[in-house]
Amino acid sequence: MRTLLLSDNPSPSDGNRGVTDNSPALLSDEELLDSYSRTITAVVSRVAPSVVNIRVTTTKGRAGGGSGFIIARDGFIITNNHVVQSATELEVTLHDGAAYPAKLVGTDPDTDLAVIRIDAPDLQHARFANSATIRVGQIAVALGSPYGFRQSVTAGIVSALGRTMRSESGRLMDDVIQTDAALNPGNSGGPLLDSAGEVIGVNTAVILPAQGICFAIASNTAHFVAGWLIRDGRIRRSSIGFAGQNVPLHPRLIRFHNLPVKSGVQVTEISRGSPAEIGGLKEGDIVVGFKGQPIATIDDLHKRLVASEISIASPIMILRGKERLFLIVTPRELKN
Repeated sequence: MRTLLLSDNPSPSDGNRGVTDNSPALLSDEELLDSYSRTITAVVSRVAPSVVNIRVTTTKGRAGGGSGFIIARDGFIITNNHVVQSATELEVTLHDGAAYPAKLVGTDPDTDLAVIRIDAPDLQHARFANSATIRVGQIAVALGSPYGFRQSVTAGIVSALGRTMRSESGRLMDDVIQTDAALNPGNSGGPLLDSAGEVIGVNTAVILPAQGICFAIASNTAHFVAGWLIRDGRIRRSSIGFAGQNVPLHPRLIRFHNLPVKSGVQVTEISRGSPAEIGGLKEGDIVVGFKGQPIATIDDLHKRLVASEISIASPIMILRGKERLFLIVTPRELKN
């Protein structure tokens, strides 16, 4: 039977004695699987009460649905925009089977996120993790209602980070998480969780007929968008017009240019006629600053591109190869 040594430090012993009480513990395959199972069940126990099923009725009378999860005790629920778009009626079913009518608070088609709200007592909410700290290979647990089967659980790992995909609005969504935790129609809007039971992403898409290629909107993006939707019902934002992904910076570049960040946003695609193209950005450039503020991640840049930046000529700092350059870009309003 295969065993795993928990410590590489030898136990103290002498030639006349056997292994002491300080010898490292061994775990069998069964014990390792039991530990994994306990982790998953603990995650489910913690978060399941905050996961909901959403039933949607449209003007044509056809019912659809998806998943969501409670993010505040006063009834705010985050889900996907594509779950609730065109809805005339929304009904939310909680973990205990109780059903409540819901109202649409706001939507953001560009990130495929939406917030709805119910009036119900004793609600338990999920907590967001910092998606900037997650790593490829860590446990990922998905909860939701695939094909209407409420409170279904699947588990896998984080397969990749920094993916880019298009939302239904046509905008490129950056910093998307790829996972092999099985998702199916109806999982949309449900949480993707880490081993501590905190939300690392909002499940949003699968690639059919591929197996094990599923995607979630990073929790930092979801948390930021939800805050604006709860406050204003929409997000008015500016845009430079490029898609990017987070990349680490070489230590030599950091030291040579005395940079305050260890990562940046690499330009992977530039929209034709965009402020990025007009300003001189090129694919492969790495954005590390905007208006004198450090940019380490896509989330950092998105947080800077608010409504007040529309039509304001602004310096952007980039790395192009070994060079550090300053370009001027004039963000435009991002149209929904």
